[in-house]
Amino acid sequence: MATFIHGRVVEVRRDRPGYQQVTLERDGSADPETAFVVTALTGPVAVGDEVLANTTAVDLALGTGGSHVVSVNLTRGAFRTPGGGHIMKLRYTPMQLDTGATEEHLDELGDRLDGCVVVACTLHSQVPLVALGALSVRPEVRIAYVMTDGAALPLAMSELVVTMVDSGLLAAGTVTAGHAFGGTREAVGVPSALALARHDAGADLIVVGMGPGVVGTGHRLGTTALEAAPVLDVTEALGGHGVLAVRASEGDGRDRHRGVSHHSATVLDLVRSSVTVPITPGSRGELEPWSERHRIVEVDGVDGPGLLAKAGMRVTTMGRGPDADRLFFDTAAAAGVVAAGLVGAALVSEEA
Repeated sequence: MATFIHGRVVEVRRDRPGYQQVTLERDGSADPETAFVVTALTGPVAVGDEVLANTTAVDLALGTGGSHVVSVNLTRGAFRTPGGGHIMKLRYTPMQLDTGATEEHLDELGDRLDGCVVVACTLHSQVPLVALGALSVRPEVRIAYVMTDGAALPLAMSELVVTMVDSGLLAAGTVTAGHAFGGTREAVGVPSALALARHDAGADLIVVGMGPGVVGTGHRLGTTALEAAPVLDVTEALGGHGVLAVRASEGDGRDRHRGVSHHSATVLDLVRSSVTVPITPGSRGELEPWSERHRIVEVDGVDGPGLLAKAGMRVTTMGRGPDADRLFFDTAAAAGVVAAGLVGAALVSEEA
């Protein structure tokens, strides 16, 4: 069941396109509480506005960063945001919006990837590391990020993506697929998102992954991380080259995520195509059962934390920084390094 509170905005702490972070005082309490606002769904709020906020995730102590979600601005009343076409996202919910889909506005859009390299991530925190790893060896590579609807739906929720766009890491922009929304381009699903990234945005390398907020139950099949398997399979079906960004950890307290995470192992079980699987020293043996079907590539000397420091970016995974889980950061960056090499081979082949 969902839980809502009535409150008043007493401070707007952050305000950027599509997103606000505010402080609320709820009825009957003077204790400040944090909430975020997805302005495409509610319109912007201001100090003094009365709002309804969904508190369910915080009440359940889930990973929402300790924030409620503003659902309705009671003070402002009606509002209107410009639509992008006739394609709706969040369909048949009270929050449905007409984002449109970029592919509906194009006269032509190729439906083959023509050897384009696609890196599938299972955690949002892998995305900047993959991009930085790739650019460290091929600075000219144009990278696009495709955000799926496996976790947060508004792209504006991601501090990492905002930073990546502002710093030029995503030269080919962003595409939001399925019910995710707010990207440079909107797509009906992952297949058309890949086509848009390749042919409309001109990406050499496409990084695919959910936004913040992976869901997992502990059961090997009960996680949104497994969306990486169909992403990799559709990549091959469309003529691309799939790379799995392995989730690996030396700092996670849960046995199922130490070394190579059971999420990555299950993806390799489920994916039907043959994919490239970059790994850093120490974990290769854990992937040997899959070496007959997939190409396991060990990369040494990758410095994920160093790449982040050079870029001035702060990334954590499940609350852990590089000092607490070096293996995670190096392995994610290794996926980018290997992917860039594959891009380089494709570009040389095209030039020849």
